[in-house]
Amino acid sequence: MKKVVTFGEIMMRLSPPLNLRLTQANNLDVNYGGGDANVAAALAQLGQPAAHAGCFPDNDLGRAASQHFQRLGVDMQHCVFRGERLGLYFLEVGASLRGSKIVYDRADSAFANLDPTWFNWDEILKDAQWLHWTGITPAISASAAQATRDAIQAARRLGITVSADVNYRRNLWQYGQKAQDVMPELVAGCDVVVCTEGDAEDLFGIRPEEGREDRFVSMCEQLQQRFPQIKQVIATRRETQSASHERIRGLLYDQGAYHETTPYDIVPVVDRIGGGDSFISGFIYGWLHFAQDPARALGFATAASALKHTIVGDINLVTAAEVEHIVQGNVTGRLLR
Repeated sequence: MKKVVTFGEIMMRLSPPLNLRLTQANNLDVNYGGGDANVAAALAQLGQPAAHAGCFPDNDLGRAASQHFQRLGVDMQHCVFRGERLGLYFLEVGASLRGSKIVYDRADSAFANLDPTWFNWDEILKDAQWLHWTGITPAISASAAQATRDAIQAARRLGITVSADVNYRRNLWQYGQKAQDVMPELVAGCDVVVCTEGDAEDLFGIRPEEGREDRFVSMCEQLQQRFPQIKQVIATRRETQSASHERIRGLLYDQGAYHETTPYDIVPVVDRIGGGDSFISGFIYGWLHFAQDPARALGFATAASALKHTIVGDINLVTAAEVEHIVQGNVTGRLLR
């Protein structure tokens, strides 16, 4: 079975235990995560071979982060160990009316300072069938954007499917290039994108047509007209009731056909970080394993994302059988013996 390859930064996540605030914390729990690598790790749990390429500092923190993903079954052989700093983020988990909060400390990380020539993409993508990246990666630095560009170009040359979660983070684009100048070229090389109406407007100036009730479909039609390589556009529709209660459903526009799942009510939410990464990993798995059945892949993806909200950490630690259990309507949480 050919592998899925992801590319991006992995950070250390530090969180107060339980629902303590950062100002109350005397100790912090350690996890590791990164949007792209979370997808690789989730796929490995589902039984899909996955590899990750990235850059870590050449110290114990870099090795700890890399080994975390290696233990989860992700092939990390194409990661580079150079530089001095591992990016950090601090997560304060909210509850009820108090939302969760994140503080980033990732400036000048080893990944931000990578050299694109360190990555031989023809070698990395050998025996791969899919490449996935997120809009966070080219936002980190000009060199990270160039490495992403190189990866996409190699994948296109090799006939490998490319997906992206465009994931526009305005505050990350600090190195002099605008997302609106960088992202169109990168997205033009994608077959599948995760994109909301808000991201489409912010990045590409695409707005749903006036008077159209099907705003997502209107956005997707324009997106595919501008980027003909794109075949599927997917997204989740999230209705946040509180920090402890989410309702999500999946949306898919597949070359003119629209699909939507029934919503999942998730209460209490244990950890929503990584929910989007679980969605795209579920879609990739579903597309590869369910004979490219769009509706079934979307249903699997949405169930996978819903399950992630019940698991602490960035990564969706569930099997394909557990996701299928939810897809089949088993949502009561009854004890399994």
